[in-house]
Amino acid sequence: MQARTTKPSLGQALLAPRSIALVGASDDVSKTSARPLQYLRRAGYEGTVYPINPRRSTVLGEIAWPSLAELPTVPDHAFILTPTEDAVDAAAECARLGVPVVTILASGFSEGGEEGQKLVARLQKICADTGLRILGPSSLGAINLRHKTIITANAAFAEPDLPTGGIFVASHSGSLLGGLISRGKSRNVGFAGLVSVGNEIDLSLGEVCSATLDDPDVTGYMLFLESIRHAQDLRSFALAAAERGKPVVGYKLGRSAAAAELALSHTGALAGEDDVAAAFLADCGIARVFNFETLLESLPLLQRMPARPAAACSKRVGVVTTTGGGAAMVVDELSMRGIDVVRPSDETFARLGQAGVRANHERITDLTLAGTRYDVMKAAVDTMLSAPEFDVVVAVIGSSARFKPELAVKPVIDSASSAKPLVTFLVPDAPDALDMLTRAGVPNFRTPESCADAVAAALLRRQPTALAKPLHDTRAVATRQLDEMAAYKLFETIGVPHAAAVALDIDAASITLPFAYPVAVKLLSAEVAHKTEVGGVVLNVAGESQLRAAMRKIADNGRTHRPGANISQVLVQPMTSGLGEMLLGYRVDPEAGPIVLLAAGGIYTEIYRDRSIRLAPVTLDTAWSMIMELSISRVFQGFRNKPRGDMEALAQAIVAMSQFAVNESAVVVDAEINPLIINRVGEGVVAVDALVALA
Repeated sequence: MQARTTKPSLGQALLAPRSIALVGASDDVSKTSARPLQYLRRAGYEGTVYPINPRRSTVLGEIAWPSLAELPTVPDHAFILTPTEDAVDAAAECARLGVPVVTILASGFSEGGEEGQKLVARLQKICADTGLRILGPSSLGAINLRHKTIITANAAFAEPDLPTGGIFVASHSGSLLGGLISRGKSRNVGFAGLVSVGNEIDLSLGEVCSATLDDPDVTGYMLFLESIRHAQDLRSFALAAAERGKPVVGYKLGRSAAAAELALSHTGALAGEDDVAAAFLADCGIARVFNFETLLESLPLLQRMPARPAAACSKRVGVVTTTGGGAAMVVDELSMRGIDVVRPSDETFARLGQAGVRANHERITDLTLAGTRYDVMKAAVDTMLSAPEFDVVVAVIGSSARFKPELAVKPVIDSASSAKPLVTFLVPDAPDALDMLTRAGVPNFRTPESCADAVAAALLRRQPTALAKPLHDTRAVATRQLDEMAAYKLFETIGVPHAAAVALDIDAASITLPFAYPVAVKLLSAEVAHKTEVGGVVLNVAGESQLRAAMRKIADNGRTHRPGANISQVLVQPMTSGLGEMLLGYRVDPEAGPIVLLAAGGIYTEIYRDRSIRLAPVTLDTAWSMIMELSISRVFQGFRNKPRGDMEALAQAIVAMSQFAVNESAVVVDAEINPLIINRVGEGVVAVDALVALA
């Protein structure tokens, strides 16, 4: 075997290889393992293909090689089509020979139970020892339409004349590639490349996308996600894509999954898997959509609308239409997503009139049948686009889009060069009009749901924030819980104040408190996180005799409910009240990494589920945006003439808590203050209960 002269980059070996080995290629056209060779030849791939089949001298009319070792040169990419039990040996042979990238089609690895995990461990050791990169297992392959590299077994790629474009797709589901490619062809939406990442035991989705960032033919990304895996790779890719002005849109499964609760804190219950994923995608600047069709349709809009700073909260949409009913559907869908459809200002209505456009003074600018005239629609759209009260304008077009697109669709195309984004929803089935809009680069949608979904995703997309310091890696580490007094001492180090507290032995002969009664008495034990659940809290204790009685009661309850726990001390604090209560939490999510959470506090936290989540650490501006997202924050902003709360102190506490992500003195896995008392402006916030688990 001849050694290669130059080693290809990851992107070249994965998506533009000079040579491809098909390990286990079949001569039977009805078998999955026969597809890749057929697709490569049909597409006109100009590199060298080596079918590997030890039992045949030819495969589909081409010379077959008995083994990888018999090849004349080392291929850039090997697609292993063999069954699971043979795939590991084939990967090991590729590594021995110096093949840089291998794609494994077979399943039965990560999802294959204990035996499957052993196979995964073998593959990962091969990668670690040799530098081999593996796509998959359970990968349906990697496709580069411009390079005509169709390394896939997906049946959808038997489709001829697939349109090329600037979209790169990375998906956890291989079959979804076929869904996107076929739908894209019907809508004349072209792709630069598509990759099925499979189980991501080595190459992650983020790494694969990063390998294409400097490809000028790639203008934007679509992600189909089953979960958040290899989060830091994905975050690094998203940051780099934002720097290059290449938008990323994601569709994620699992919205209905039950929350992944942690035993220690409410924070785990409030930050379920999908809640954390939503925060992760938002903080990475990835526009999340909730409609599969939107995934295909949204990138033209995202390319027109850059991600905005976190503080930019304006979400104002103007709607102009030739059909009131069609526009009302869009308005309903936008409203359900928290997006404001804004009535044009009196000045805008006056300018519409001056342009010869008649419209009722309503939120929807309904042109009725007059809007089917080119001059009326053009004047109306131009006026709306120049109005300062709108961030986006949506043009909703009725039946004329199907029968006379030159009357209502052409003026939209002619107005689309405006600096302000213009979006089109066509009410009828109007493929010719949709094609006109797509070719002109005008964002267009077939349904009100996908239209509203894309507009909301674009308006809510935030600029990602780069990390100043590396985060702690606390995956798969044991934890130890601190007692409440030790937790307070840790919070002191980051600048979060707490109520005065003193620890007392339950059998103390004398009691002296540094503060006045009434007091709260709580079990103090690192072995009991939720004191209320074991009868470990007594409130409004008025004097020493009541205090001693409370201590005995807490000791008895604790020993009854937790007979093996160390029950020897109580924590005593003065009764503290303020304007209200919040929960401030921090945890390291197993996939997404450190998060900070703000929520309604007290005993109703999990009932109301009024919360805001961000990746940690956060800036002061981000902390303020978290506060403003919560409904309960209105209580502290002079609601019904009540005193204002110290929101500045709350924002600073959020920032302080989030710094656990980079704290060098202690590696915190989980921390929570519930409640955090909110006092009047200038009087700060005070922690009156605390939980902390350290790595």
